[in-house]
Amino acid sequence: MIRIILVALFLFLFLLLGIPVLLIEHLIGIKNKRAKDVSSLRIVQYAFRLIIWISGVDVTVIGEENIPDEPVLFAGNHRSYFDIVLTYARCKRLTGYIAKKEMLRYPLLRDWMKALYCVFLDRDNVKEGLKSILLAIDYVKSGISICIFPEGTRNRGEELSMLPFKKGSLKIAEKSGCAIVPMSINNTNSIFEAHIPKIKKAHVVIEYGTPIYPKELDRDTKKHLEEYIQNIIQDTINRNASLV
Repeated sequence: MIRIILVALFLFLFLLLGIPVLLIEHLIGIKNKRAKDVSSLRIVQYAFRLIIWISGVDVTVIGEENIPDEPVLFAGNHRSYFDIVLTYARCKRLTGYIAKKEMLRYPLLRDWMKALYCVFLDRDNVKEGLKSILLAIDYVKSGISICIFPEGTRNRGEELSMLPFKKGSLKIAEKSGCAIVPMSINNTNSIFEAHIPKIKKAHVVIEYGTPIYPKELDRDTKKHLEEYIQNIIQDTINRNASLV
């Protein structure tokens, strides 16, 4: 139980002490938006790396060289809250995550998320959902990568299973013209979700696949883009299962 207590304490202190930091970041942004964006990114990444260290998680990363130096849409499987912590800690560029609108309920946390260009999606309101997707497309066009978990929620099924990707979940790449980087994640549920409320040591494997540009695909593949990307991720998850 010591790890969950330490992580909870760290998060509490980070959010509390982060109040003046958020104010300072805001003031920096008035004069130099780029400096504010980069410093916010590095602050949160440092915090996430500390959480990973406290949790005793060992990470093997494959294919990071596949990520192009341009805004992309990361698309990955989702089994744990730690998926966000682990992948965001590795982002070299500004990257916003697609998050459920319920995250707006949490003060300070939502302020950091907004500062990091996260997009809050209302899954029950088509009109508002479309606005969120259009905002994400604008972010990509302005040079900010986006990360989405197209299953739409955490998968609580078997370890190597995936939920079907939501139809239209990859529209951000289709409409912006950016590459989709398939992102497979193995064994994150062993950190926390498999034995709540304990956090236990675990070995996680993250693999970034070859970037895929939807405009370069044939018509039939474009029509079934979600299934095509999901199959790539599923194959990688299956292959990396032996590495955990």
